[in-house]
Amino acid sequence: MNISIDSFPGRKITYNLKTFLYFGGTAYLGVQTDVFFQKKYIANLQKYGTNYGASRISNIKITLYEKAEEMLATWTGAEKAMTVSSGYLAGQLLSAFYASTKYRLYYLPGTHSALIRGKIDSYKTIHYLNETLRSQLKLDPYRTPVVFLDSIDFNGSNYPNFESLKLLPLHKCVLIVDDSHGMGIIGLNGAGIYKKIYSYNPKELLVSCSLGKALGIDGGAIFGNKSTLQALRHTATFTGASPAAAAALATLTESISLYEKKRIRLQRNIKLFLKGIKQKDHFTYIEDFPAYSFTNESLVSYLATHGIIVSHFEYPDASNSLKSRIVLSASHKKKDISQLCHCINEYFEQEHN
Repeated sequence: MNISIDSFPGRKITYNLKTFLYFGGTAYLGVQTDVFFQKKYIANLQKYGTNYGASRISNIKITLYEKAEEMLATWTGAEKAMTVSSGYLAGQLLSAFYASTKYRLYYLPGTHSALIRGKIDSYKTIHYLNETLRSQLKLDPYRTPVVFLDSIDFNGSNYPNFESLKLLPLHKCVLIVDDSHGMGIIGLNGAGIYKKIYSYNPKELLVSCSLGKALGIDGGAIFGNKSTLQALRHTATFTGASPAAAAALATLTESISLYEKKRIRLQRNIKLFLKGIKQKDHFTYIEDFPAYSFTNESLVSYLATHGIIVSHFEYPDASNSLKSRIVLSASHKKKDISQLCHCINEYFEQEHN
């Protein structure tokens, strides 16, 4: 069911004069439609303008960028942070930086396209990747392996325990992790997975992310050590690109307490959902994460006929299989969760009978 709408899809959407509950997307904390968040954003738009279309190395510098990056580094526990205009650019900046003869690039299964540049070797299992990587280290010890992965892979192979990652010789590898879906939700105070993966002692760790999902602003970020981020700042990709909007970053820095309140609400909704549905084994999900994947297309149709729309499309392009996913957000009310659980339980009861 493809739907075109004329406003942001919050907890509800209107289509063909009918209102549906919406359980999809990536606005996990629901700040995009939060009145207080919007007021902060509007005030910052009036101060910083709608966009700053200049290089970060321009002779005119807005101090807000450095302040926002210092805040993000402190929040995540990284030595340094840098911001860019999108999470996709952050990933591409990293993959381009390491695409040299000094490194060999490896990708865990399911790595997001933001981290992929050009044609890559396909590793269908972590065990095959592990064997290939160790073999390369023996035969070509002068090329450093760079391992790319997503923190949230929606099936639990990575976050929360990263058991697959632990199989690899991490002390000899650069790790590059896309934490777009985790940033703002997982980790201590919602600060993502930087500290957790850093504790595994990789040779070097870099984390990229979108700031546009849970955190609700246009922009991306990279976290890592000072020397590598300083080198990234001197690339033509960084210096030639416009930065994230200053108003957006200012709003992020002013919204830490709001994000915390929203995380508490989101965790409440997760508990309500898991308590309310009877057929948990029909869903693939990660502990404390608000997305529930499934393969039953008829459930998608059943929910739609009962006023509920979920995510259901081929991703990342039409050549891939359909992805069906129920996504909870902090903006959902208790009655929304109750209605969703009722419909799911009713569907499986009818199917069983």
